[in-house]
Formats: sequence, structure tokens, C-alpha cells
Amino acid sequence: MILRKDRELSLNLFIMLMILVPLSLTQIAVAQSGHQAGPVYIPQRVYNSQEKRFTDFESMLVELSQADVAFVGEQHNDPATHRLERAILEGLARRRSNIVVAMEMFERDVQKSLDEYLAGRLSEEEFLSKSRPWPDYLTDYRPLVEFSRFRGWRVVASNVPRPYASQVSRQGLGAVEAVSADERKLIAAQIQCPFDEYFNRFSEIMNRHPGADGGQADQRQNDEQRAMTERFYYAQCIKDETMAESVTNQLQPQGASQQQPLVVHFNGAFHSDYRLGTAARTSRRLPKSKIKVVTIIPVDDLDALSTDEYRTRGDYVLFTLRPTKIANN
Repeated sequence: MILRKDRELSLNLFIMLMILVPLSLTQIAVAQSGHQAGPVYIPQRVYNSQEKRFTDFESMLVELSQADVAFVGEQHNDPATHRLERAILEGLARRRSNIVVAMEMFERDVQKSLDEYLAGRLSEEEFLSKSRPWPDYLTDYRPLVEFSRFRGWRVVASNVPRPYASQVSRQGLGAVEAVSADERKLIAAQIQCPFDEYFNRFSEIMNRHPGADGGQADQRQNDEQRAMTERFYYAQCIKDETMAESVTNQLQPQGASQQQPLVVHFNGAFHSDYRLGTAARTSRRLPKSKIKVVTIIPVDDLDALSTDEYRTRGDYVLFTLRPTKIANN
């Protein structure tokens, strides 16, 4: 059963159906000088789940740098989380030169615009007008893109375009095969949606309401709810499968002279927690690869952690201090 402490993860499920508001030109102009500086020190504690002990940030980075794929699962609305994500890239850059950054936050059909911006052929304003950035791009994800641009790293738009996920949530998986051949390339070629532990976790989040009494009307309502949950789960699956395929594509043989890169994939934590979702689908495609999962969890008190509640969620659980709300006088 999913604990109440997992309730923040529900945001990762429902955000796939939200219509993301494009950034205004005013917002873009405000950001031209760069990401607002956060504190030099970011409060955090790192838990090594395999060894069942706390470790340090640098030791975690050493192990991540030796992986083939590192999933970094975030809570989307936490400022400290995004500063830590930038710190992870900076730390990995000291240890690896061949890194590919992949992001749930961009969809496959904007890859060309992303490539052109990284190559200097588009201005930032042009790039943002064409790439449908998430509403908090300027504060949360721009630092990752700009650091990658500075290092000359490839950034992969890994996610399925939102209209296809929305269509599947309404019509089911049959909607995937109804698209044109060109559109089909934007969705993973192989899609599996087993009713497994991942489905159970997804279903429980989607159906958090009092149980029915068992009458005929209630049974009909439950059947309708189940059908809706399954359609939403299929939409979740095509997102996971497409992101996993996007990651896998970066690890295909590139020639004898080229070293395989480390792929760092940033996504909502639900997509990789417990090594399920995108992480599981990547493992299915890359059974011999070394895959590491990091989940970042904002907490109110770093000195009063119950690690047993969290340790199965990732190889490393990175706790960070939740922002303190200042009460109005």
C-alpha cells in the first residue's frame, strides 16, 4: 500500500494531461541574465540504499559516473531539488566528459529546435517559442540546459508528444496505431503495459477516494473508474516506453572509436522510483547495462529521517530540506 508520504508523487501522473503554458516574451527577457543564484550550500543528506547507510554527495557521484544510465527522479515543484540536479551535473562533469542529458521536460518533436539552440543556430527566445518549455523552465530546467550547452553535451528531448498521450488516455492504446507513419516515429516502437506492481501503484494514486458500498450502481461506477484508470495507465506507459527508448538510442554502438556515454535522465520521481516505469523499461531494453536510480525527496527535518520508508525507492535517496514557509504577521 502506498503511504501518504507518497502523495506528492501524484503530481507526476496528472501533469501529463495539463496543457503547458508557453513562456511569454517578458519572462524570457527577464531570464536573459541567467538563473537566479540560490544558496551556496544546499542542505542535503545522501542515503545509500544498498549499503543501508548514509554517505556523502561526492561518493554518490563517483558511483553514478561509472554507470551507463543514471535516472534522477524529482519532485517538480521543489527549488532545492533543481539546484541539486545542477550540482549532480557539475559533479559528473568532473569525472566524465562524454555525458548525454535526457529530459522528460522536452518532447521528441522539438528535438530539432533543441539541437539548433545548443549549436548556436537559434536564439534562446526562438528556441523557447518553438519548444513548449514547462512553466518553470527558467528557474528549474534552464540551468541544466545551459550547463549542457556550455559543456558541449547533447540534450535529448525524451518524452512522447503530449497530444498522443492525451489521445491514448481518451481512446486507449489503439490510438497509437491510428497515427501516420511519421507521427508513429515520435512514439516508442515497442509498448508494453503489464498490470504489475507499477500499475498497482498508479491505480492507487488515481483512485484515492472512499470505497463503494457494493450496489449495482456502485459496481457500474467502479467498472467505469477501472476503465478510465487503465486508459490513463496506457498513456503513462507510452510516456515511459518512449523515454526508455530515447535513453536506449543514446547507448547504441556509435563506432569503435567512440566511447559509450553516460546518459543522465531527469524525470518526475514516479517514472523511476522502485526501479519501475521508465527505469524498468530501460532495463528491459538494456539488460546488461549498469543503471542507477536517484530519487530526491524534500523533507522538513534532515535530522529526523526514517529511511525505511524511502530506501527502496532508489539506489540513492537524496534528501533535501523543504523550503520553510514564512507566516504572515
